[in-house]
Amino acid sequence: MPRLFSAYVIVDWSAASKPTTGADSIWIGVLKRDVRFRLAFESYNEATRTAAEARLNTILADLKKRSERALVGFDFPMGFPRGFAATMKLKGDPWRAAWDELGKRVVDKPTNVNNRFNVAAQLNRLLTDGPFPFWGAPPKDVQTTLMATKPRAHGPGDLPEFRHADLAAKGAASIWKTYYNGSVGGQAIMGIPVARRLKDARAEAAKVWPFETGFKALTEADLAGVDVVMAEVYPSLIKGAALPGEVKDQTQVRLTAEHFARLDEANKLGAVFGPAKGTAADVVLDAEREEGWILGAGA
Repeated sequence: MPRLFSAYVIVDWSAASKPTTGADSIWIGVLKRDVRFRLAFESYNEATRTAAEARLNTILADLKKRSERALVGFDFPMGFPRGFAATMKLKGDPWRAAWDELGKRVVDKPTNVNNRFNVAAQLNRLLTDGPFPFWGAPPKDVQTTLMATKPRAHGPGDLPEFRHADLAAKGAASIWKTYYNGSVGGQAIMGIPVARRLKDARAEAAKVWPFETGFKALTEADLAGVDVVMAEVYPSLIKGAALPGEVKDQTQVRLTAEHFARLDEANKLGAVFGPAKGTAADVVLDAEREEGWILGAGA
């Protein structure tokens, strides 16, 4: 069986409010074939999200010219916990409606100045008319509907604190956390609009897993005419050693790209796009409609 992908692009995102490089900044790892058809790794450390988006467009355009299909993994949630779109009264496919809502609300300047805390506060107002479920902000960004710390625990009538995939990944943070270490909420707010633009620029040639592919094992036939498959990844699931001179984020994007390339080489990657054996039907449906999934979580 042929490999599903020719290149593996892993993106370690950042919600930073100023240009940043080095540790805790944006790292893009690219594992692709060189002129001798051997897999070779290169990485890019862009200081801003604007520069990172431009870099990703350049990388994907180059791969398309070479007729090489790419797996693009982002290390932030691609969807919100089940019930988000309904509570927000959004119309259409829940995952896409949430993407469009963020696309309308997020402002991200070329300097990395952004309004993610205002967006979290706006969404809280619409969801609960209070400082919940999003939480976490520096003192200057605290407001009536966004607190610096978690205001209360999630109860039976609330939106879930975690997606099914977060629980399967054992250790993944909640998307509602928008500040402090592990604030994937801030990264999702700033990352989903970029993923949306990358997807829309390529129309049907780009598919977002599992929303557009189904939460199922993928075959070459499923990807006919597809240049890019975008997925959520969780680099902490992949263990390995750093190379000399690498920062942690750089190591993680490399190890993650190498991991999926090895699976693909062994004709095992297609199965990873499907649910683990015994996964409940409602979990599969939630993942496909709204929550998304972390590639490899629960396997």
